[in-house]
Amino acid sequence: MRDWTGKRYWLIGASEGLGLALATLLSRAGAEVILSARSEDRLAAAVATLPGKASAVACDVSDRASVQAAADQIGPIDGVVYLAGVYWPTKAQDWDAEQVEAMCDINFTGCARVMGAVLPGMVARGRGHVVITGSLSGFRGLPGAIGYAASKAGVMALAESMYADLRDSGIEVQVANPGFIRTRLTAKNDFSMPFLMEPEGAAREMFDHMNSDAFKKSFPMVFSWLFRLSQFMPDWLYYRLFAPRK
Repeated sequence: MRDWTGKRYWLIGASEGLGLALATLLSRAGAEVILSARSEDRLAAAVATLPGKASAVACDVSDRASVQAAADQIGPIDGVVYLAGVYWPTKAQDWDAEQVEAMCDINFTGCARVMGAVLPGMVARGRGHVVITGSLSGFRGLPGAIGYAASKAGVMALAESMYADLRDSGIEVQVANPGFIRTRLTAKNDFSMPFLMEPEGAAREMFDHMNSDAFKKSFPMVFSWLFRLSQFMPDWLYYRLFAPRK
């Protein structure tokens, strides 16, 4: 079990849902948590629910100046958790340029902006903890997931590259790949969502992962097997199963 007492963790995308549930667990464990999102009102309400030392710093991850200003205001941190994300179910036939670009910009490029703002300080200090939120949808392309699946594949590859570079550096890198979580984002789906998790259950999975020495965790476990095995399927079988012709 990691000692969280007095450690400072910056959670981006934590005003509600999975992010707020994870912030609650970290706060209960003794960490000081700094929450960021775009909405100051939601952040203030979220901070008021936390049991320990907590603060809010508004930040727009689509704006590099906003990210850097937030990082400068927060100062040195022990860990950062990137949870920010937007989602619209989108088929290639119904391509919405604004929504697709927003998913790529917030989910992936926003993560890169945050890492660019905090990682140099961690490297200089020789210590830190980085946690990136991927998705089971990032293992392989899925129907109706234009923008989202690609952006999550991007952050998962980013985490893998950071882990490769930072091993034995004193900076720990982890990635968590959840399945469906009941949030205002998944409420947009009009299809069945197997193994749908509540935010509190998903947060517990992430918190347990953060207490471990493992690099990667994909959950729920049984559901994740399907996506991990799909990487070894030949294309003809994969698309027959995951994207059957109509």
